[in-house]
Amino acid sequence: MKYLRAISIGIIIWILGVSVFTLSSNIFILENAEQQANMLLFISVIPLVWFGAKQYYKKETNTHGYWVGQTFFLTATVLDALITVPVFIIPNGGSYHQFFTDVGFWFIGLEFLAITVLYWYIKAGINKQNQTI
Repeated sequence: MKYLRAISIGIIIWILGVSVFTLSSNIFILENAEQQANMLLFISVIPLVWFGAKQYYKKETNTHGYWVGQTFFLTATVLDALITVPVFIIPNGGSYHQFFTDVGFWFIGLEFLAITVLYWYIKAGINKQNQTI
């Protein structure tokens, strides 16, 4: 596994995800701005992680999608702990405990894993089979 490549792509996914969350929480469509931002983040993670997996697997197809997705999610989690929570959550009355025990956070983590595994099975797994034939 190319760890530096996966971590770099994970950082890009995190930056784009935080940007979507921040921008969507400042646009008032629903009454609950936080719920709106979480919904948009959940939806935007799908193409972001799919694109990240596509970038990762351009040069390497041997690593199972689970490990790549886990690296993406762990990278985002570390950045959330170092930047997101102290800069965005705590000033608005939240806490580390509240952020990391939120069910939405873990659903997004599951989404990271599921999308990368799905990408691997659909794209990288097929390419690997074609190479061995």
